[in-house]
Order: sequence, then C-alpha cells, then structure tokens
Amino acid sequence: MNEFVLNNIYKSMGPYGVLEHINLSMEKGERVCLLGPSGCGKTTLLRIAAGLEQPDSGDVIFRGRSLLHIPPHKRNFGMMFQDFALFPHRNVFDNIAFGLEMKKRSRREITDRVHGMLELVNLEGYGQRRVEELSGGQRQRVALARTLAPAPGLVMLDEPLGSLDRRLRERLLADLCTILTQTGATTIFVTHDQNEAFAAADRICMMNQGKVRQIDTPENLYANPSTPWVADFLGFQNIIKARRAGEGRIEAEGAVFFPEQAMDDQKDDSMEQVFLLLLPDAATPVSAGEYEGSRGNRIRGVLTDRFFQGSFQKISMEAGTHGRFVFEIPSTVTLPKPGEPLFLKIDPRGLRLLG
Repeated sequence: MNEFVLNNIYKSMGPYGVLEHINLSMEKGERVCLLGPSGCGKTTLLRIAAGLEQPDSGDVIFRGRSLLHIPPHKRNFGMMFQDFALFPHRNVFDNIAFGLEMKKRSRREITDRVHGMLELVNLEGYGQRRVEELSGGQRQRVALARTLAPAPGLVMLDEPLGSLDRRLRERLLADLCTILTQTGATTIFVTHDQNEAFAAADRICMMNQGKVRQIDTPENLYANPSTPWVADFLGFQNIIKARRAGEGRIEAEGAVFFPEQAMDDQKDDSMEQVFLLLLPDAATPVSAGEYEGSRGNRIRGVLTDRFFQGSFQKISMEAGTHGRFVFEIPSTVTLPKPGEPLFLKIDPRGLRLLG
C-alpha cells in the first residue's frame, strides 16, 4: 500500500484551473520533488496536502485514510517554509521543542528528543543560542530539526533552501539529504531549482500550468524527457521539429536521423510530427569527406562560439534552417575556428523522440 496519495486533485481559482486533476503516489521513506516554474501549482498542491487549502475535488490519502476532513494540526505532518518561520522570542532549544510541547510530551522526553535533533543537524551546544545569533545555514538546520522533532508521518519542504545564497545552498543540500535519509522520512520537496531536485529526490514530478508533465527518477528524467517543454525546462537546447518517415527514419528539414528508440517503435510508419532532441554530448566532429559519406545522423553548419569548460568545450553552431545548436565536445578534440564550417556526426544513442 502506498504511504501517501494525492488522488485526482482539482483546484480552481475563478474560471481557471490551478491544479488539473493531479495524481501522485508515494512509498514510505520516499522523497518526491515537485519541480516547475513559479506559478505552476507546486505550493498550492503542497498546501492541499498539508490541509491548509481544500481541493475542489479529489482526495488526500495517508496510510489508506482520507484526510480531507482532518484539520492540519491533527495530520501529524511537518512543514518547513522558505523563510524558516522560527520564533524570534524563543531560543534554539525552545524552537525545536515547540511541536513536542503541542503534543504534550513529558519534559524529559522533550529534552532527550531536542538534544537528539541538535546532534542530528550538527548543532550540539547551540540550544541556548538566540535565533538572531545564528547564521542563515544554522537557522535552516534549526527549522529542519523543529520540523522533524515530532516524528511526522510526512515531511513537506517548501523551497527550504530558497532564502540562502547559492554557495550555502550547495553546501547544505547534501546535509539535508543525509538527514532525511537517516530519519527515513517520507518527504515532498518543492523547488524551481532543477539541481536541488536532481540531488534530493528519488522521483521528480515535473509540473507546468497546473498539470503533471512527467514523473520519473532523476536519471530517467534527464535521459528521457517526454515532451519539448520538459526538455527545455531541464536546459536542453537542441530540439527540432521532425516527422516519422518509416523504417526508423526521422526527417527534419532535409536531414535524416535514425534514433535507436525509433527502430522498434510500432508507430514508426505513421508519418506523424514529432520533436527530436539531440543530447549535448551526442556530436563528434568529422571531416567533410566522412560527413558526405554518411547516410544520416549528421549536421553541418558554421561554428559560432567555443567555450573551454575543463574536460570538455561547449560549442555553438548555426545550422541553416535547423537554427542554433549547442554541443559538448571533449577538450582533446581539435575544432575549426569560429566562422569556419563544422561537420558533425550524431550518435543515434544521443537522439530522443519527444511527444
């Protein structure tokens, strides 16, 4: 049985659908990230899960029980906000103890649990510190400890690193994942930062305009984005309009490609329009003669820019009607100068068909 289920959640605002029939199931101990641009419905969905908002239709189910009529404070969920929402008049110990006090735990149990939480987030000895004496990273740890202290059945994190600078976010993200793994907490993580999502999640739920666009593991999501929007949001740039032409052929403005995934596709002869993604590491420079001798999976154009990135060089090229492409080429490969012709062979394993 799934630990937590959002079943056909619909939420409107006036005539507009904010959430369009969202379905999401989570296993115990799983971390799922809601990833998408601002305004896509991520936080609204999280608030519905928490009971802070009600859906127009659908159900919120935890361990087989509907929570629609259960008030937020009785759901045994923990929520951590972007601004941390620490109590400035309480010290670190009392902030962490707050949820335990609301559950009327004994003083000894509270003391033991708070000290355990301080150790978990590497803040031993900070119990008597005032909130204003803490750095941003320390406040984030206190907020996480306060969320986890009552042992919630579900942990909800709404942009938990969003108020920190980039360098601090990167340093704390690994700590956050380690702490969540140690506690075994089932977690919904909201972010618009794909690097955070890929690092923190077991599965990622891609959202846009109130709809789920793709749910998958970080590895599969990156390797096989399902639509042009998903690929574009993840930062892929080499997306071109194409059509199936039978026998594994994909035609795009005169160029012919043979993606591996098209070979066994039963709809390969349907002549339907598709989008073709060329992964950034799929290209290999070749000579003009080798280019002319190939039957497909090739692109020619003019090199416009080249940027050294250590082990690889990022190149930009203009390819006529195909437009601009960006590829990553090993730094050991010799390239023509910007403004000169460039001939590329495309590995069929680096081609993806998008719906």
